[in-house]
Amino acid sequence: MPWIAEEAGLFRKYDLEFPLVYISSSPLATAAMLGGDGELLMDGGLGIARADVQGNTELVCIGGQKNILTQSILAKPPIKRLEDLRGKKIGVTRIGATTHYFATQAFRKVGMEAGRDYTMIQTGGAPEMLAALVSGAIEAGTLSPPFDAQALSQGFQYVVYGPDLRIPQVAVGFMTRRSTLAKRPQVLGRFMRVMAEAAKILHTDKEFTFKALSKQLRLSDRKTLEFGYNEEIKVLEPRLTIRPEAFQAILDDVAQTDPRAKKVKPEDFINRRFLDEMTKSGFFDKLWGEKS
Repeated sequence: MPWIAEEAGLFRKYDLEFPLVYISSSPLATAAMLGGDGELLMDGGLGIARADVQGNTELVCIGGQKNILTQSILAKPPIKRLEDLRGKKIGVTRIGATTHYFATQAFRKVGMEAGRDYTMIQTGGAPEMLAALVSGAIEAGTLSPPFDAQALSQGFQYVVYGPDLRIPQVAVGFMTRRSTLAKRPQVLGRFMRVMAEAAKILHTDKEFTFKALSKQLRLSDRKTLEFGYNEEIKVLEPRLTIRPEAFQAILDDVAQTDPRAKKVKPEDFINRRFLDEMTKSGFFDKLWGEKS
């Protein structure tokens, strides 16, 4: 959505300057935020949950975009099932990223564990994952739209189609530092309104969305864009809703290796201040024209 906001001039509309910096994985992005190298992060919830469990409570979630994982696992024929990947190399972006979480959960559904039954390989970002698949460096890759569509067009097939699993998790949310929340609430409030307007464009103006995505992803194939958009839009939150159960799913998983997670509640790192303000002020209703 920041790309859409930038293309639509929404940052200028709200008198904001936000340099957009791409970081290829959640662990690196979380580390950058905790190190003071950023004030806002659009990322999955795994990093913030792990940090909180480990005692670093600086990060807080102020909005959500996607609360269900939509990654999929793809491979070349004749691989059709996860069991066919026993003893093979599976790509994820980074250990601790949402791709890692998704792949782990998917394999566990068939009783398979990394290290014992398959090898998990860190590839970097999604473009690097696709390149590793094509080169044969990995036998299967964990990809999100629209990169799964690109893999399909190159002869790969779904081993697991992620949306069918409906695995709850904060896949994309808006994170900030508590210190930033205390010092610059007005700026964060304007940023969230920018994101709310960008979400409206995302849900209602497909052509403009494709324009922004094509520019940033350097992707001009209409079929790939259509495929990715149609899959993702079904699970995106029009009003940036944060769903505690999506954070709880992360905590339940973390608790398997770190018992401290059992004492942490999603509400510990959720702040609905700006969402409540936009709801109570009528901003959301005016933006959408009706309740959504």
